[in-house]
Order: sequence, then structure tokens, then C-alpha cells
Amino acid sequence: MELGLTTFAEIDPAAARDGVTPGRRLRELIEEIELADQVGLDVFGVGEHHRADFVASAPPMVLAAAATRTERIALSSAVTVLSSDDPVRVFEQFSTLDLLSNGRAEVMAGRGSFTESFPLFGYDLADYNELFAEKLDLLLKLRDEDAVTWSGTHRAALSHETVYPRPARPLPVWVAVGGNQHSVVRAGLLGLPMALAIIGGQYRAFEPLADLHRRALAEGGHEPQPIAVHAHGYVADTEAKAIEEFYPPYAQAMTGLGRERGWAPMNRGAFDQMRSAPGSLVLGNPEQVAEKIVAMRDTLGLDRFMLHPGVGPVSHAGTMRAIELLGTEVAPLVGGA
Repeated sequence: MELGLTTFAEIDPAAARDGVTPGRRLRELIEEIELADQVGLDVFGVGEHHRADFVASAPPMVLAAAATRTERIALSSAVTVLSSDDPVRVFEQFSTLDLLSNGRAEVMAGRGSFTESFPLFGYDLADYNELFAEKLDLLLKLRDEDAVTWSGTHRAALSHETVYPRPARPLPVWVAVGGNQHSVVRAGLLGLPMALAIIGGQYRAFEPLADLHRRALAEGGHEPQPIAVHAHGYVADTEAKAIEEFYPPYAQAMTGLGRERGWAPMNRGAFDQMRSAPGSLVLGNPEQVAEKIVAMRDTLGLDRFMLHPGVGPVSHAGTMRAIELLGTEVAPLVGGA
């Protein structure tokens, strides 16, 4: 199983006065990706957001910078909000990244659980589902065909157009899913790998979605495709240190998001429940983190696991130590289990 990380380049807007500016956070992120490569992790994903508390509004640019300082790690979006983007431009950007990185680029396409990009780029949320289906269709045609003829509702038609540059190899395209069954089926029928975002509840609740994806692949006449999980969590030298460093920024971020979405504030009781054996949080010392990852792998049939340690403004030093431990101590335990 592949092991890696994801980030949205989280930042506390109020902390800029303490020197944690957007520019500094982006430079720290490049250091984090470079370390992940050095300790042998398989993939690093950077997610697209357009808010004050995330600075990665342009993941291809961040990943391109990382490509020049890494050698083997796969560089992925996590996710590209394809519904509010132009598939032609997405293909150009990630083809360029693939050439810069010598064949390490991936696109993880999603509909977007945050919707700020829709009004920003002039799209109607009433078209939320149709936009993604149409644009995913075009992105796959651009990947699979040299001369593309295509028409749709939400962008200009193409007639025998070839988009350049071409990538170093066929560009991997994943579909990111938060729990919507229709999205799972679509990924399977199209023969695409799927990434499940597990950020709450119990991870076993996602087992039916993993099974549904495998059935949809078979129904569509496709070979088995990888399934990945992206999950919040953190690894430190001890369980107590992991809680101490992760809980305050996590509670801050989830409580703020809860105010927007009508969730209850995050409290220590809910946090402890989520980090228990059946819970979604993957947190603790290396042995505890490895045990949870192996349990998720065996339950869901995973091919890739991606830890998201920066939920809220977790310190750069803490994140770097978490990356080091994930590569040097967790990965061998997972590989040997």
C-alpha cells in the first residue's frame, strides 16, 4: 500500500502578525514536500481552496515548485475543484507538471465540498452536479485522445483540437469522493481510481462505498482500480504529544467550520471518540498510527492512505516531525503488517 500526505496549506489569518505570512507558509510547505520525498513516502497531495485560512489556491504552482526539489514522490492535487475550472487549462497545467517532475503528476478531481470557487469564477451552484460530470468527461477525452472533438453546455466546443504539451505518460486521474454514492458509481463506471475523504464518524461506515466502487468497475467492464483514503490525523513520538500538538488547532478549525455548516463545536469528548479504535482520526505514536492505517486498509481494501496532519494551523516543526515519523517508523510497520 502507498503511504503519503495531503494538505490545504492551512494558516491562521490572525497569526500573520507573528510572522506566519502566506508566503512563509508556502515556503514551509515546499520544505514539507521535500522531506516527505526524502523519507520515502509515496505521494503528496495539495488541495485547492479560496479562503483566508488556506493559502493553496493554485496547487499546480505549489506542486511545480516542489517538483524541482523532489525526485520520486508522486505530486497530486487533493483536490482540483474541476466543476469551477477549465479542463483544458487543468490538463495543460498538470501535463506541464508531469514533464517537470519526470512523470510524477496526478489529478485528483472533485466537485468541491467548499463552494467559494463557484461565484469567484462565475459558475452557478444550481449546476453543481452537471458541471462536474461534463468537465470530467472533457478532461478524460483530453487525456485519452490526441485530437478532441467535444461539445457541452458550460464551455465552448472543441473540434479536432490537440492540447499541448502532452504529459510524460497518460495522466493519472482520480475521483475524490466525500460519501456521495452517485460519485462512487460514476468513478467506477468510468474505470477511475477513487479517493475517499474520511473526516468524521467511523471509518467502517465507508466500507459499502468501497464495495460499491468495485462493483461499478466490474459493471463497466473495467479492471480493478486503486482506492485511497484521505483522513485527518497526526503522528508524534508519544500519544500525549500528538494530542497536545494536534487537538488545539484541530478544535479551532473544526469549530470554525462548524459555525458555517451548522455543526456542534468540537470538544475534547468528541475528539477522543474520533481517535478511538473505530473512529476516523488517525492519531498517536507511530505504533498507534500504523495500527489504525492497517485496520483501515484491511477493512476497506485500500491501495493508498494519505494522512492530513495540518487540520488548522499545526506548527511547521510539528508537521515536519510527523512527516519524518510517518516515513521512517510508520511506513515500515504498515509494510510489515
